[in-house]
Amino acid sequence: MPMRFAVATSDKFDPVWKAFLAAGWKPLKLFTYSMDGRFQGEVVSAHAASLGLPVQLSRMEPSDLESLAAAGCEALVVAGYRWRVPEWAPHLRYAVNFHPSPLPVGRGPWPLLRAIRQGHRVWGVSCHRVTPEWDRGPVLAREAFPLEDDESQDGLDLRCQMAMGRLAARVSAALPALWDAAEPQDEARASYFTRVEPAERFLDLAGTVEEAKRHLRAFGSLECTAKLPGAVAFVRRGVAWREPHRYVPGSLVHRDGRRFVFALKDGFVALLEWSLLPAELEPRPGS
Repeated sequence: MPMRFAVATSDKFDPVWKAFLAAGWKPLKLFTYSMDGRFQGEVVSAHAASLGLPVQLSRMEPSDLESLAAAGCEALVVAGYRWRVPEWAPHLRYAVNFHPSPLPVGRGPWPLLRAIRQGHRVWGVSCHRVTPEWDRGPVLAREAFPLEDDESQDGLDLRCQMAMGRLAARVSAALPALWDAAEPQDEARASYFTRVEPAERFLDLAGTVEEAKRHLRAFGSLECTAKLPGAVAFVRRGVAWREPHRYVPGSLVHRDGRRFVFALKDGFVALLEWSLLPAELEPRPGS
């Protein structure tokens, strides 16, 4: 049954917002945000403006939930919202969050990097009840899919966005029934993926080909970092291959303009697209 709802989301999770609108749900308000100086809700805000909806960029407060309740709001739909949602139960009937992992595996902020770095063979997306603890509420529904052998962060990101749209369509069509049948998460299987620390972004130029390939795929357009002669670089694209050699692992063995080739233990890695990182912002390996 379509309901009056508010949504807290960003452009990356636009398919969730669109699925509820397509199901006939009546939107009342959009909560979105800026982060690191970048506006994260340009597309969803433009859509909200076209519908005459108020848009809030500041943190959601209890008073906002009181106002929603007074306007007849029944549900809050959350997907990729940066702040913790205040206690909603006194004001709304439902509050659900869409998360890009097959919960209880992959709790935490943006788990796709670690999904690839840890070699998961199956991934997915979940919809769960909003609780005070991050990503721990009973699960209403999931969608799982196998990962490719050469899965990349960029590809997995897009796959999750599309899967979330499909999952949101299922949830919007049967929220009360799915809510009542929600299953508590199995804590024995749970894992929490923390944010990637700066030192973790470093590509090991003296490691193995498999490790280099996985690292490059895991970061993709988010860019890993690498230590070049006299500088640290953000690396957007690189390739690695197996080949016997007698070079010392980690040594620079070839350069073609801005393309650098380093020796790995069992082959080589080439840095193809990169940009220098200002010295004052350089992360330190092991820091």
